[in-house]
Amino acid sequence: MFQFNNGQGGRGIWKPRLWLALAGLAAALIATAPARAEWPERPIDLIVPFPAGSSPDLLARIVSEPLSKALGQPIIVQNKPGAGGNIGTRLAAEAKPDGYTVLFTINGPLTTAPTLYRKTLGYDPFNDLAPVTLVATSPNVLVVPRDLGIKTVEQFVKLAKERPGALNYGSVGPGSASQLAMEMFKGQAGLDIAHIPYPGFPQVISAIISGDIQSSFMVPAIAMPQARNGKATVLAVTSLQRAETLPDIPTMAEQGYPGFEAISWDAILVPAGTPSTVIERLNSELARIISSDKVRQQMAVQYFTPAPSSPEQLTDRMRDEKARWDAVIKKLNLSLD
Repeated sequence: MFQFNNGQGGRGIWKPRLWLALAGLAAALIATAPARAEWPERPIDLIVPFPAGSSPDLLARIVSEPLSKALGQPIIVQNKPGAGGNIGTRLAAEAKPDGYTVLFTINGPLTTAPTLYRKTLGYDPFNDLAPVTLVATSPNVLVVPRDLGIKTVEQFVKLAKERPGALNYGSVGPGSASQLAMEMFKGQAGLDIAHIPYPGFPQVISAIISGDIQSSFMVPAIAMPQARNGKATVLAVTSLQRAETLPDIPTMAEQGYPGFEAISWDAILVPAGTPSTVIERLNSELARIISSDKVRQQMAVQYFTPAPSSPEQLTDRMRDEKARWDAVIKKLNLSLD
């Protein structure tokens, strides 16, 4: 028998069977308590704010398959194009921060859109989104229709100056990197070329081929197949040095525009407030996936270089690039509000 003080100077007695009853009650309470679910326990939506077939869409699908296997849940790619990626990015920023909405986007909606759309953007990438990792980087290329019959940037500039206001260029939307690269080029070369926005680069290259537009800065994954089959001409790359994947194409800097740089990059983010454990798991799995030989080879086909990072490194990159493009936007007096 067990004794206890009953608070009145006397002693009481605990029967062994009473202990057993209490132990049984505790076990029952534990068994019926709701179990804490481990993330993820259902499919995850991967928002890509560009159309199917676009460069971000292709890269998103490259990483989504191995990520699905790693997490044990389907990754459902949701294409939400429009406004240079701003519409889909806003949808992700407004989503519930429960780990079941992930954003795969490019630099434009994260770094230049906040300055170009000060009043109407509808989200703040630095406060409404939480960085997970940088995915990959790539130079852009300056593309023109083959029928223009030009081979160099100098020839293109000469043609544009001979026909002021008559040429058009395409981009993936106002405020996108493709638009800003051309506006920077226009400012440096003193060109008068009209802007025509499209939902994505597949539509831009189609317009190049048809002759509806006469130029565009775009990712090489979309441009190079058409250049190889003779339907378009690539004049330059926008990296400061020649790209490893495109060693025969000269840079803008080599052709009279020193310091000209406009790099495309893709990144993964989640709605602000997403649990840190989710972000850490995503970062860890993606770092392994992006660094794998298989994914590296798949990205090389798209002319992208894998570049996994920490969330902090992605934040620093966003801030540095925003500051750089803010200076360009201010100099060109651009606003899309």
